[in-house]
Amino acid sequence: MSSMPATQPDVAVISGGVGAARFIRALMTAIDPTQITAVVNTGDDTTLHGLAISPDLDTIVYTLAEAIDPERGWGLVDETWRAMGALDRYATIRPDGSSAAPQWFNLGDQDLATHFYRTARLAEGATLTEVTNEIRRAWDVPVAVLPMSDERLSTMVTVTADPDAGDQPREVSFQDYFVRLRHSVPVTSVRFDGSASLSSPARAAIEHATTIVIAPSNPLVSIGPMRALTGFDDLLATRRERTVAVSPIVGGAALKGPADRMLAELGHDPSVVGVARLYRSIASVLVVDPVDADLAPEVEAAGMRCVVTPSIMSDPDVARGLAEQTLAAVVS
Repeated sequence: MSSMPATQPDVAVISGGVGAARFIRALMTAIDPTQITAVVNTGDDTTLHGLAISPDLDTIVYTLAEAIDPERGWGLVDETWRAMGALDRYATIRPDGSSAAPQWFNLGDQDLATHFYRTARLAEGATLTEVTNEIRRAWDVPVAVLPMSDERLSTMVTVTADPDAGDQPREVSFQDYFVRLRHSVPVTSVRFDGSASLSSPARAAIEHATTIVIAPSNPLVSIGPMRALTGFDDLLATRRERTVAVSPIVGGAALKGPADRMLAELGHDPSVVGVARLYRSIASVLVVDPVDADLAPEVEAAGMRCVVTPSIMSDPDVARGLAEQTLAAVVS
């Protein structure tokens, strides 16, 4: 069994994928990376080609290892796709109704090695927490990276039209919605399938952190799965005064992904005020970009103290400044 980091973190980051990864990378320039623990959403996890795939965990590890593809924001830089291309051979002989050899979810040739390793270790009886720590160490990432749970909890999305179902409404997995359907169809509901709890290491990270940051991730499908874990909201409520959230919405729009559209489609205000209403029971401060400074009174009326600072991580100085201001927001 691989050893877990022995020291408790000073900062626990409640994390989704790309936005969280970029924020943690900025945080690494502001404080000692060994003081940071990422508690990461696994509601997006899926199984394809018989392989256990953890998209958010891998995005964070690859980003912090400076190995992420900078244009896509996911997968590895200088990736090749020969294995996926070779699946074309089987497309014509696959029986109707078979899910074999799917090509809608791209797995790069180098990236496959991570999934091979994870799948084999899980089959040997290792927990996802143990395997993630091994993968982190293999990539020389100094930040502790923890899956939210070692139990399965899956994000399910009801969409209004699915071409594979004759454009009828149906419930699909998050990856079906996000990748196969390119998050291009409206959503009518989000459900979390399964009953799971925070892993013991993830709980300890949150309990002992000096500061807890809710990263700029989709509140509904990146942070939402963690909030569906048994006792998660109750735990964060006890740490509310030490918890600060960074808004993923800037000027009414998501910087990446469908968060703004999903908020509107599911009846929430797609603004920093809507984010404040979602987080006010678990965080005391919301960090917003200057473009939303005029909404600061409404954020505070919603129940959160508002800190205004540049939050679009367009260059290293802005990113570091965001990290520093976020940490300073809950300093006594």
